[in-house]
Amino acid sequence: MATPKVFESEYRFCLILWDNEPIGSSELAKLCKEKLGWSRTTTYTVIKRLSDRGVVINENAIVHSLISKEEVQKAEIDDLVEKKFNGSLPDFIATFTRHQKLTNEEIEQIRKLIEKK
Repeated sequence: MATPKVFESEYRFCLILWDNEPIGSSELAKLCKEKLGWSRTTTYTVIKRLSDRGVVINENAIVHSLISKEEVQKAEIDDLVEKKFNGSLPDFIATFTRHQKLTNEEIEQIRKLIEKK
């Protein structure tokens, strides 16, 4: 099953949720007001939208995620690689490394990740 799309403002909401879950919807609305400037209504609308798409669940006014941050990030990267690099991970990595200053430590971390695979 494919990971549902999480749009940018929804992702910022999910970051708050992932850091605080499980959390009451009214407390979540307070955090979204504080951190995102959202009204209570906006927060409840986003909870409903994400719930309808299977990203979160709201049971008895307690909200928790059904999809992890890592799953959302992976889906976003997969989509980016597919759309912008014709599905070529080597092309993506080549472009990324050409335009990023990597420390020796970061290069070594990447090398270890590749060797693991």
